[in-house]
Amino acid sequence: MTPASAKRALPLAAVVAVLTCVWLPGVQAGVVGDFNHVERCKDSLYMGTPPRGYLSTSFTKICQRYEDKPRFVTLYDSQRHIPIYSAYTFKKSDGEKKVDFPWMFEPQLASDKSSSNMEPFPQSTSMHMNFEDTQAVLEDYADVVQYERGQLNPDEHQADPLDKASTYSLTNVVPQIREFNIGPWAEHRDLIRKRLNNYCRGKAYVVTGITTSGHTIRRNNLDRVAVPEYLWSAYCCTEFDQNAPYFVRYKFPVFAAYGLNDRVNNHMVEVPLKNMEKFLKGRMDVDKNFQIFYSDCVPDI
Repeated sequence: MTPASAKRALPLAAVVAVLTCVWLPGVQAGVVGDFNHVERCKDSLYMGTPPRGYLSTSFTKICQRYEDKPRFVTLYDSQRHIPIYSAYTFKKSDGEKKVDFPWMFEPQLASDKSSSNMEPFPQSTSMHMNFEDTQAVLEDYADVVQYERGQLNPDEHQADPLDKASTYSLTNVVPQIREFNIGPWAEHRDLIRKRLNNYCRGKAYVVTGITTSGHTIRRNNLDRVAVPEYLWSAYCCTEFDQNAPYFVRYKFPVFAAYGLNDRVNNHMVEVPLKNMEKFLKGRMDVDKNFQIFYSDCVPDI
């Protein structure tokens, strides 16, 4: 390279350096415009594609980051202070629940200048007022004995301690009627854990979500947290044990379930994916092309 061409090359290098500096922070997640990058939780989604067809423009996309690593995806309703769904990759686990992790919040829901990592709630409850406009806080669940904090991405479906810790964000939690949470919902969660542990040979993608009921947890005479009417969940695992017994094999590569968030009539109903989508179309503000998994979890041959 001649000295003259070197001089011409330097500005280009400088431009690249500047662009790199500008780009890298933009990749940091938290509240995001899309999930189209590994650092924006793309790997939590089958074919890197989130569920499509939600009509509301007020939902916020969150790449749930913990300890500077993307962990899972949440579509969050910051007006009703609940997640609409969380999407994650299932990890083979023993089903043990860790209860010594602190509950956390999403700083970027309150300010886009805040950390892109979820953070533990401050000890001072007066600090919670700084972000309670955009998300649920611990006080919302303090005096509601009929409800449990139900994780959409459950601790029991993760194995790594940091992945498990990341499920303890209130942006991953909905109010579940206690009898449903510790009964049919817990039983189904463990059924799916065992099924995927035993018969899924590749990566399993899970989306777990809600339909809203109109009921709300109130605090200080204000509507604070919407209460789901139904909870639903679907998994996609395209590499599975072809020699599994038929009663299991027909539930691969994809299957779903839903249950009523109530004290009674709250059994879980397992259904094919298309039935699940049809059920949700009748209860949610979605368009006719609503789809949970890209191409319905049918792998390209």
